[in-house]
Amino acid sequence: MAEVQSTFSLRTGEAAPEFQLSAPDGTLHSLQTLRGNGGLLVVFACNHCPFVIHLADALGSLAAEIESEGIGTVAINSNDIEKYPADAPDRMAVFAAGRGWNFPYLFDETQEVAKAYGAACTPDFFLFDHELRLYYAGQFDGTRPGSGRTPTGDDLRAAVAGMLAGQEPPERPFPSSGCNIKWRPGGEPNYFPRA
Repeated sequence: MAEVQSTFSLRTGEAAPEFQLSAPDGTLHSLQTLRGNGGLLVVFACNHCPFVIHLADALGSLAAEIESEGIGTVAINSNDIEKYPADAPDRMAVFAAGRGWNFPYLFDETQEVAKAYGAACTPDFFLFDHELRLYYAGQFDGTRPGSGRTPTGDDLRAAVAGMLAGQEPPERPFPSSGCNIKWRPGGEPNYFPRA
């Protein structure tokens, strides 16, 4: 299991890139329809990654908590489903339901949304404020698969609390870690590490 750290091409204070993506049932969602009054959490995820599986239940719980604070959540799967059929849209709804994800889980077929956000791994977290300006890009918490520790979302939870309290964004958040996004051959972004 290779571990990759996100490179964060978006900078704190920058606007969330616009997108329109479909859920597995064909429902179209946009940045504007997903945002809450207090902001939006954008999570790049997939079905098969051990890092996503490790924290998926805790993410479902955290998303329900922050929804009550006016923060929407969306998960986006940008993986190449030809090489990774376990991440195909027909399996996304089953995965989300089994993990208590009561928020949209969308498919980025062209991988252009992942590139616009500078997403590098699954999971990768981007927290935007009420103006849809980037407040936090970092890890969910310090747990990892096989660590024997239950994920809590402490880092992300602290970022949400700080954002809602009007505090300055964390200066150097610990980067999110996980499996690299499975780019289509020849479609890798310029920030993707090459051998």
